[in-house]
Amino acid sequence: MLAAMFLTFLLQIFSRYVLQTPFGWTLEFCLTMWIWIVFFGNAFIVRERDHVTFDIFYLAAPRRVRQILALIAAVAIVVGMAWSLLPTWDWIDWLKIKKSATLKIPLRTVYSIYAVFMVAIILRYGWRIVDVLRNGPPDEEHNILPEEDIPPEDDQ
Repeated sequence: MLAAMFLTFLLQIFSRYVLQTPFGWTLEFCLTMWIWIVFFGNAFIVRERDHVTFDIFYLAAPRRVRQILALIAAVAIVVGMAWSLLPTWDWIDWLKIKKSATLKIPLRTVYSIYAVFMVAIILRYGWRIVDVLRNGPPDEEHNILPEEDIPPEDDQ
């Protein structure tokens, strides 16, 4: 998707400055690819530890408190996404009556990746709940040092 977006961007520059006749569809295609890259990437490629987190208090807390905080966060994400999934799909499905300006594809197709993103996040954090209950808090995602440089932790 990044390669397609980049090549289309180059075509857009070529058509605008060399041919003196910009292609209208190139901008729309790049915007559509960007939407798909962001949501597909965050659903399936970006690891949890690659997200920006504010975890000063989380890391300072004892292991049991971190486990509870991880569970609360995972449950909140699952509940919030699940609660909004059907209304969101209703809106995305409604977009089938609208078409994009130059590509003439249904906007439902363009924004359907958001529904895929939501389902992937629900499943990912549903699995996180199970993992935290089995194995404790996911502290390895918060380490910025290589494993061998991390001092051992006292269980409290």
